[in-house]
Amino acid sequence: MVILKSQHEIEIMRKANLIVAEVLQELRLLVAPGISTIDVDRFAEEYVKKKGVKAAFKGYNGFPSSVCASVNNVVVHGIPSARKVLKDGDIIGVDF
Repeated sequence: MVILKSQHEIEIMRKANLIVAEVLQELRLLVAPGISTIDVDRFAEEYVKKKGVKAAFKGYNGFPSSVCASVNNVVVHGIPSARKVLKDGDIIGVDF
């Protein structure tokens, strides 16, 4: 089934996705060896707070974070942690 969106709904989605694009662009510059995944999450949460919005993941089905930070062998939905500090050569996927 295809649900058609109204022009108003499309504009709301456009505004939200522009913020998502901004956050991911900023995170691209932030992520580097020595940063913890919880610091990545905190940055994203503060960024959207300043925009007056809330991250979609935060609180969804009890998910505790604003981003999913999946490092190396974690395929998807990695929960940010202060214990997971990125090292040179790590591969990180950040979903926001």
